[in-house]
Amino acid sequence: MQPPDMADLPLKGDTVIGNDVWIGQNAVILPGVHIGDGAIIGANSVVGSDVAPYTIAVGDPAKAVRRRFDDEMIGLLEEFRWWDKSIDEINKLIPMLTCSDTEKVREFIKQSLYG
Repeated sequence: MQPPDMADLPLKGDTVIGNDVWIGQNAVILPGVHIGDGAIIGANSVVGSDVAPYTIAVGDPAKAVRRRFDDEMIGLLEEFRWWDKSIDEINKLIPMLTCSDTEKVREFIKQSLYG
């Protein structure tokens, strides 16, 4: 058989993967899916629908199992957009961005954004 003509195939749209996304080994991301900033996709997952920012999605089909942070923290991280900063700025931010004390990070980001 001849393969179908490209014009006869359905268009699912662009696949968009946000910033600071971790994708596990052997994960499959189907056409047209949007994965938000900071999301985590589990190993061997098959992602057929959009994944919200800072959400952990796993399985086949991938399902959201939980969010990484509360609404306020997600909003702050999206507004802070550390990935758009210069390499020098990012290097200075690494101790704070890797800190396990989320309240300390929250206050640091608020101070950085709003003074």
